[in-house]
Amino acid sequence: MVRGIRDQVTGSRLVGFARCRCDCKPMSVQPTVAHISRRVRGQTVQQVSRVAKRIVFAFADEQRLVIEPRMTGLMLLSDPPDRQHLRLEWKFQKQKTRFSVWFWDQRGLGTARLYTLSEFQEQLGPRVLGPDALEMPAQQWSARCGQTRRAIKVALLDQRLVAGIGNLYASEILHRAGIHPSTPAELLDTMQTRRLMQATRAVLKRAIRHEGSTLSDGTYRNALNQSGRYQNAHRVYARQGEICRSCKGATVIRIVQSQRSTFFCPQCQPCAATDKATRPEKRPPVA
Repeated sequence: MVRGIRDQVTGSRLVGFARCRCDCKPMSVQPTVAHISRRVRGQTVQQVSRVAKRIVFAFADEQRLVIEPRMTGLMLLSDPPDRQHLRLEWKFQKQKTRFSVWFWDQRGLGTARLYTLSEFQEQLGPRVLGPDALEMPAQQWSARCGQTRRAIKVALLDQRLVAGIGNLYASEILHRAGIHPSTPAELLDTMQTRRLMQATRAVLKRAIRHEGSTLSDGTYRNALNQSGRYQNAHRVYARQGEICRSCKGATVIRIVQSQRSTFFCPQCQPCAATDKATRPEKRPPVA
């Protein structure tokens, strides 16, 4: 989302910020839309960046407007999937051109919050969020994984451990790294954490190039209201029951971890023979 709006918005002056007319569940905006509008109107956007899974507008006066899209939120430069779920509108001016950016959210779970620089650092700085997944070196991967006994798939979703990995991409990353999703993070060896780092960078960079993944519900769209393309490259996500695209010898399995779906290939991502915690549960035969 950041990539889709960054070039257009950076260097633009904000001339209006308002809540769209919407009869659905209202999204959370703090402090209020009117208060934010008073504080940022007339300010120039110096930078549009990503912090974990949030979009950050950094203004010339060092204020930060942070948008957290959550499950169905979209930042758009063109017509939305529908108008009934439009939530917020920014009006910008760049030289003599005026244009709008919209936040669309079908479920209304997204949030918007304005921070001063000190508030931003306190709430979303390195003491709260882990290092960015695209920037963390192998040594730091080893150190952070060694801090938790949780299954590695569950640990990857903890933004305090590593920032920027969502559920879909966690499955794809672990498949590429050849790591079983139930492996306790603390048991990963040096070779595995290096593969994890490399897989994370490869998957996330490719997903960014392909502008994300649009699944069967069609909810995710890029800034121009077009489908992402990375779903065509998925190896395991939402492919349960299908033959693995990598080994072409095993069937993709779906399990649930911390109430989230996980997909993996038992041949590409075998259980560690020495770790009982990663072995599949033995079940009695069906009578």
